[in-house]
Amino acid sequence: MDLHQHFRREEHSFVDQVMSWKEQVESNYAPKLTDFLDPREQKIVEMIIGVNSEVKVQFFGGAEQVERKRAFIYPDYYSVEKEDFQISLYELIYPNKFVSIEHRQILGSMMSLGLKRGKFGDILIEEETIQLFVANEVSDYISMQLESVGRSKVSLKERRLNEAIQMKEQWNEYTTTVSSLRLDAIISATHNISRQKSQTLIAGGVVKVNWMTIENPSFECKEDDVLSVRGFGRAKLSSIDGKTKKDKWRIVVEKHQ
Repeated sequence: MDLHQHFRREEHSFVDQVMSWKEQVESNYAPKLTDFLDPREQKIVEMIIGVNSEVKVQFFGGAEQVERKRAFIYPDYYSVEKEDFQISLYELIYPNKFVSIEHRQILGSMMSLGLKRGKFGDILIEEETIQLFVANEVSDYISMQLESVGRSKVSLKERRLNEAIQMKEQWNEYTTTVSSLRLDAIISATHNISRQKSQTLIAGGVVKVNWMTIENPSFECKEDDVLSVRGFGRAKLSSIDGKTKKDKWRIVVEKHQ
């Protein structure tokens, strides 16, 4: 059976990657730890590993409520511990009385160290406290190399995982109708902006579907897609409930507060 037919074309290379991880675990009879994965990638891993009795998977990102998690794919004999996920937690020490630091600045500074996004997990910000989860294999490198974020000098202090900030998320659900399931139509309805404005945002590369930048306004959205628009926030297309008498699609959207 060709697994690819269940996934979008742009996800096929990741699907191949997951299939090779699975084969690796089967043939070596030894576990495999991945980088941090976004929720869509986790879902793909789950679908491919499935409920196969010989190969199993667990996810952990350093704390319960985080989005980005490492996958631990393992043979059925193996007993998984939190330590297997090899995650460190760091707190950013910076002159918080004088500067404020944003999520995207931290992201930019980490990437400028030559690290792949998969080597660090969620960045937690609560008032002036900033924490980040990193893969153990790069934790020493990061703690030595990360000296500034934006214009501010910074240093990192290691924390225990149970000292992570407890993030609380709020989502509001509502029902609306759209003329089509095209990305520009969904963005327009979700954020109450014109179709033209949504097309400009998509062309500008600030729209992501399932954590992937999409620049095609006619991209067709599906149930469970997570849409994020820089400056407007995030929404989830939780269900597509068929058509109305006026031939519009009735959709249920959850919007992140």
